[in-house]
Amino acid sequence: MSRKKKLRIVYAAATLCLLLIEIFIACFVHDRLIRPYIGDVLVVILLYTLLRTFIPEKGRFLPLGIFLFAVGVEVLQYFRLAELPGVRDSRFLRVLLGSVFDGKDIVCYGVGCLLTGAYELFGKRMEERNVDKDR
Repeated sequence: MSRKKKLRIVYAAATLCLLLIEIFIACFVHDRLIRPYIGDVLVVILLYTLLRTFIPEKGRFLPLGIFLFAVGVEVLQYFRLAELPGVRDSRFLRVLLGSVFDGKDIVCYGVGCLLTGAYELFGKRMEERNVDKDR
């Protein structure tokens, strides 16, 4: 099996695990820490693993792109996009976009993207060292 295919499987498994965790948090956790903060950190990591499933290599700036995307969605919440006709009538779109702007969410997205960025920087270096040892 090729290295790329192995990476895709690992990222797909991570995506599925994170998705299940996010669903569990959304359905069963109603606190003041996990749901509002940890859930937002995890959602950008989920996006990272999802995109890595399709782009398993050479995504050095992917965490930055995900952060900008997440901030863009938060800005749309600020402008109350979820209240527009068509969006307002779709529960799925309202949940997907969110309806309440909170600047703390941007900080949480930043933390999640910093974690994925650290993985990009340090995880890839460790991976390369292990490959060199195997030679």
